[in-house]
Amino acid sequence: YSAEMAVEPGTSDVRRQHRFDQGSLERYLCRCLPGFPQQPAGALSVRQYSSGQSNPTFYLQKGGQAYVLRKKPHGPLLPKAHKVDREYHVQKALFSAGFPVPKPLLYCSDVSVIGTEFYVMQHVKGRIFRDASLPEVGPAERSALYLAMIETLAQMHSFDLRSLGLQGYGRGPGYCRRQVSTWKRQYDAAAHTDIPAMNELAEWLANNVPLDDDEEALIHGDFRIDNIIFHPTEARVLAVLDWELSTTGHPLADLAYATQFYFWPTSLNVFGQGSNEVNPENPSFEELISVYCRCRGISTTIPNLNFFLALSYFKLAGISQGVYARYLIGNASAENSHEFAKMVKPLAEKGLELSKRLSFSNMQHNTSGELFYQSRKGQEMLLKVKQFMKQHVYPAEKEIAEYYAKHGNTEERWKKPPVLERLKEMAKAEGLWNLFLPAVSGLSQLDYALIAEETGKRFFAPEVFNCQAPDTGNMEVLHMYGTEEQKKEWLEPLLEGKISSCFCMTEPDVASSDATNMQCSIERDGNSYVINGKKWWSSGAGNPNCKVAIVMGKTRNSSASRYRQHSMIIVPMDTPGVKLIRPLSVFGYIDEIHGGHFEVHFNDVRVPVSNIILGEGRGFEIAQGRLGPGRIHHCMRSIGAAETALEILCQRAAQRETFGKKLYHHEVVAHWIAECRLSIEQARLLTLKTASKIDTLGNRKARKEIAMTKVVVPRAVLKVIDCAIQVCGGAGVSQDFPLASMFAYIRTLRVADGPDEVHLSTIARWELLDQSKKLTAKM
Repeated sequence: YSAEMAVEPGTSDVRRQHRFDQGSLERYLCRCLPGFPQQPAGALSVRQYSSGQSNPTFYLQKGGQAYVLRKKPHGPLLPKAHKVDREYHVQKALFSAGFPVPKPLLYCSDVSVIGTEFYVMQHVKGRIFRDASLPEVGPAERSALYLAMIETLAQMHSFDLRSLGLQGYGRGPGYCRRQVSTWKRQYDAAAHTDIPAMNELAEWLANNVPLDDDEEALIHGDFRIDNIIFHPTEARVLAVLDWELSTTGHPLADLAYATQFYFWPTSLNVFGQGSNEVNPENPSFEELISVYCRCRGISTTIPNLNFFLALSYFKLAGISQGVYARYLIGNASAENSHEFAKMVKPLAEKGLELSKRLSFSNMQHNTSGELFYQSRKGQEMLLKVKQFMKQHVYPAEKEIAEYYAKHGNTEERWKKPPVLERLKEMAKAEGLWNLFLPAVSGLSQLDYALIAEETGKRFFAPEVFNCQAPDTGNMEVLHMYGTEEQKKEWLEPLLEGKISSCFCMTEPDVASSDATNMQCSIERDGNSYVINGKKWWSSGAGNPNCKVAIVMGKTRNSSASRYRQHSMIIVPMDTPGVKLIRPLSVFGYIDEIHGGHFEVHFNDVRVPVSNIILGEGRGFEIAQGRLGPGRIHHCMRSIGAAETALEILCQRAAQRETFGKKLYHHEVVAHWIAECRLSIEQARLLTLKTASKIDTLGNRKARKEIAMTKVVVPRAVLKVIDCAIQVCGGAGVSQDFPLASMFAYIRTLRVADGPDEVHLSTIARWELLDQSKKLTAKM
């Protein structure tokens, strides 16, 4: 064989039992296949693919042209199996529709040519992964490959049979019932020993056929990752292979079959199945189900999933028995066909186990761990957000960065990039909107904490879902404390994303770590309040769409305690006397995308009395109600940023070498990586505990945990970012990486919403109180 033939992966010499007259084949192709090289005669090279348990498959090469041939096996065959003419027919229809399949070139029913029917298709050069865990690629690419696989399956199931010209391709309604009886017959015809689990599983399946057994779509019948050719370098499907079992029927049978490896029996270690468990970075079972449902526009709540998974294992057991039966009579297609006998019983037992399962939620690793339970809706929303981030948010990052690089020194910098506005409309249309507010989203703080972490992986992502500060806090204030009129005028347009807002609390002339120092005055004058004072770090004020501010100031009442002398009031930004003075930089960065952090002056600003929130002197009460969940949201977004920083650190450590070895081979860098992971996990657990306590006991009783989280998380995240900067070296402090701006932003959290020192004092006070209660209880 030529050198070119030798490098074709996954091929070997044609096995003895599958040999045929290659000269006869070459002469036939010269006559009948357009474009087939005519000379020199006898130059056709044939290799057999080692994969394929059913129809033998061969790699053909002549004169620089490559083809693939599929044929029936020789000898006696199971009834209605190995229909290569159907394979050819369905591939021809799909290729014409633009679906990724190898181009079918020629079908031959003349058995005199090579002894059986066969067809020839175009050779597609790419990657085929035989191990379901994809150990040869990194976590990000592995995830993308699986998502591409599921999206391709959803595309196939979305075809209209009539538009493909495949009406009548199947046998009509009743697919599931037919599958049970077909595989039972084929198993019985091939069985070499009695396996009670197969009989019991067959009986259960026959008695539990879904009521919607009349659904018809194009079914592949053997859709799994090793039947797919991916692009050589991209996570893109080039061709779906092996259409022997294709028909029309219930699409969920294909979906269950494509994801059955998540439940693979641990006793079976062949073919790479089941090894998904050692790769926790893989997409979870729920994520693949969610992606499929979203691509098809159907509900993610799938009834009868246990039936379809049990049917998949029943079918696998039947196929395994058939492969072994062909081995016994000497016409098996695979070299390892003798191993299939030992697979039948474990597969049948796994099918029985799955048939009894009523829920498949949270099957894979859970981000929150076993200590904290996400609601079903929370899990579903988290999966949707993850997929939206992968499909839309991450790809938009470059365009957004280019917008601000272009407009960084102009007034246009305060406007939103068009791509960001498009993303917001898309997220809103998909129901991924206002997820932070339990009364609107139906999510708990624990549910949202994990979602906030996901959005924190990109600095602009929270706004895509209308979950950005300070709007979230302002919406919480108006939702909890606003009048019906205030809600209608300001909360509703904020929830719809029609306007944005800012929050004016911190002042330049006093130490705002003690908020009672605030001097901005809010004084009653007839039917109005008049506001005078200076504020700064008013985030979002520079956004042209910022239409309203919530201002905290002093409403003097000498008889009240120092914590009952401040109020919050609604101030429209176009009110006379409101003046934007300047944007403040954070370590030299101007935060354009969030509307900047402005110094704002209020000079005799007059608003109606009805604009006061909750009443005079209630400002600190409102602030405490507002800041509890908001601090959790900040912290979870920060943990998302830490995950991004650690990802950058690991990538850089794997790419660069110093003193003759990769950076991660230096023990100090390896230890940094380990310490960063420890810090992230510890910070996440504390934050989830705090969120859970807010859900169960309320903000007030979670004050100690909120303060602890507010101290711990920024410290932990800063540590991770600092390590990433150190590993990246000069690049880490440049604009080429997001690390410098991330560090600047996270560092502000040790000051924003109360400095660490205030929170530490709070933690100490509550700890002393808790310890005194314990001491009293012992006495």
